[in-house]
Amino acid sequence: MAFDGTWKIDRNENYEKFMEAMGINVMKRKLGAHDNLKITIQQDGNKFTVKESSNFRTIDIEFTLGVNFEYSLADGTELTGSWNMEGNKLVGTFTRKDNGKVLTAYREIVGEELVQTYVYEGVEAKRIFKRG
Repeated sequence: MAFDGTWKIDRNENYEKFMEAMGINVMKRKLGAHDNLKITIQQDGNKFTVKESSNFRTIDIEFTLGVNFEYSLADGTELTGSWNMEGNKLVGTFTRKDNGKVLTAYREIVGEELVQTYVYEGVEAKRIFKRG
């Protein structure tokens, strides 16, 4: 599938402002902006296996489209929600456990890049990955 493969972070757009909106402190924001994130995605029908490895942690996430699951961000923020496919775009809708606010995430292939877009409290950020 189009998302399959290993993707390495290339650049960020508005990511520090997004982390600030999420309530992440300034030290963690500085570190998070340079986390050397690598994502490996494997899709089998509606099931996805995603391995995220960065300077801070390595985790394996398995999810099925449309099925809720729990996820913790690198800063410890706990979320619950699901991913769905809308056209050729993965759309994730997650609710923070601590304050009930919604984080929306999108993953799509644009040209030769994987673009992850995050929207929280009206602040949008992008993380752009290249195949690695």
